[in-house]
Amino acid sequence: MSGILTILFLILMFLGMPVAFAIGISFMIFYLFGPMPAMISVQKIVSSTQSFPLLAVPLFVFAGHLMNHSGITERLIKLSTALTGWIRGGLAHVTIILSALMGGVSGSAVADAAMEARVLGPSMLARGYTKGYACAVIAVGSLITATIPPSIGLILYGFLGNISIGRLFVGGLVPGVLMTIVLMVTAYIIARKRGYKAELTKIPSGKEIALCMWECKWALLFPIFLIVGIRYGIFTPSEAGAFAVAYAVIIGMFVYRQLTLEKLLESLRYSVRDIGMIMLIIMFSSLIGYVITLEGVPQAAASFLAGVTNNKVVLMFLLITFIILLGTLLESTVIVLLLTPILVPIILRAGIDPVHFGLIMMTCVTLGSMTPPVGVAMFTVCGILKCELDEYTREALPFLAAVIALIIVMILFPEIVLFLPNLVFGV
Repeated sequence: MSGILTILFLILMFLGMPVAFAIGISFMIFYLFGPMPAMISVQKIVSSTQSFPLLAVPLFVFAGHLMNHSGITERLIKLSTALTGWIRGGLAHVTIILSALMGGVSGSAVADAAMEARVLGPSMLARGYTKGYACAVIAVGSLITATIPPSIGLILYGFLGNISIGRLFVGGLVPGVLMTIVLMVTAYIIARKRGYKAELTKIPSGKEIALCMWECKWALLFPIFLIVGIRYGIFTPSEAGAFAVAYAVIIGMFVYRQLTLEKLLESLRYSVRDIGMIMLIIMFSSLIGYVITLEGVPQAAASFLAGVTNNKVVLMFLLITFIILLGTLLESTVIVLLLTPILVPIILRAGIDPVHFGLIMMTCVTLGSMTPPVGVAMFTVCGILKCELDEYTREALPFLAAVIALIIVMILFPEIVLFLPNLVFGV
């Protein structure tokens, strides 16, 4: 029945219905005419908002807006521009580098995408970038947040799978850097083809870059405070969102002195609007998760794939393909919570390193947020910049292909992911 409901959802989307209501209407039919009481649907919608880890999303969205008005993001943009603005298609590279820097600040790809769409999106459009290209760079670039610590998804995966979060954090550094490079190369190729210009006319001197880094010291120190706080149990990942809000307020009001009461209220207003849009999709997406779980699709598919082959590489490709497909339908947190207890025993029996698998899994799970039909980051960016989904999908294909190529390389060469954790923590 889930297949029929998915087709109905796609038809409603094709007719132009807002995604949240297309999800809600199509999958509400299961509860009205299926084996479950209709009241269950209301309970699932409400219960999906009662997740403590999910609390990090609105908090980090609010923190992102505060950083926009407190001067933190402004200085990070200045540093990103100094580092990459001289490359052809400079503002796209600035966006990607900012995602890498913000990965250590927000911990949420959706929050990062929403912030950049608000701050950099209008500038990209003003400089002649198409809406689809601007949305694609921002949305797919936010994927870096899934690997750069402190990723919320990695924390959940480590907790549920009883895997060292420290190894996951350290292991995410190299894939995060590689993803930044891969996306920048893709953006450069497109920029050359379309004639997009550089943001700067010359390469900044070392002194200018050092000065920008000094101005960004509080923003650059923040991820360190965050990792230390989580690592030593000072606060949980969700409480880290509250820490991010408090940090942004203190730095904005008392250090940079740019965050006024008026700007604080404006941050609240933007946050409520963005959080409302994001949470409405997540709430109705919980209906899909329950239908798929009730029919046993993830468990049956995972067990089937595990019985297909004993080859570690082939099994990794099968599991990752399954995760990518599932990521197009379910919110990433739901997938991590649902599949981690199922898949970790399977990969351990197959002799696959759980840190290696976890980092690739989180990349693929988060990739679903950037792809149709139920990509939360995709809908967030397209909603803010008022971009049609078909235009976004067309422009995002080169970036998605580049990411998938990197994932294939990481599967084939596990040492890319594992050499740094093994170096720091030992084999």
